Amino acid sequence: MNACHTFRNWRNFRLPMSPIEAIDATDMQIINLLQENSRLSFHKIAHKLGISVGTAFNRIKSLEHRGILKSYTAIVDSNKVGYSQTAIILVRAEGRYLLDVEKEVAGKDNVISVYDITGDFDFAVIARFKDRDGLNTFVKGLSAIPHVRRTVTNVALNVIKEDFRVKLR
Repeated sequence: MNACHTFRNWRNFRLPMSPIEAIDATDMQIINLLQENSRLSFHKIAHKLGISVGTAFNRIKSLEHRGILKSYTAIVDSNKVGYSQTAIILVRAEGRYLLDVEKEVAGKDNVISVYDITGDFDFAVIARFKDRDGLNTFVKGLSAIPHVRRTVTNVALNVIKEDFRVKLR
């Protein structure tokens, strides 16, 4: 097989896609309402969408059962509760221990998100801290985890946008 033939074949290569859950317009409206206010009652959701309370209840329970709605939570202004330092930390780990390192880091209290990424690093960590000392202690502890090869820490100076809701249409 020559190089030209191999190149032509790779263009047709497709990564396997994760299964996308089928949701209709009503499900999308329910998700959007709950993302705006997770405390809405079944009655209020039904009223806003012009559906029965039973339908609203069954739809929400189905979304929960299918794992589309994963949890309900309050969104806290981290600055107002004293967590004013946001850090984006890039981590390189030994390949075969990557999942173990990610799980350990994800379990730490200050960690908000852990993402597998492409590029020079294996994963990115978003974490919040009360002060520079807390960040310093965290980064030193992160570097001491077995199989962590390298870290690069970036401190966010300002938060321009932070919204974890998914806008469905």
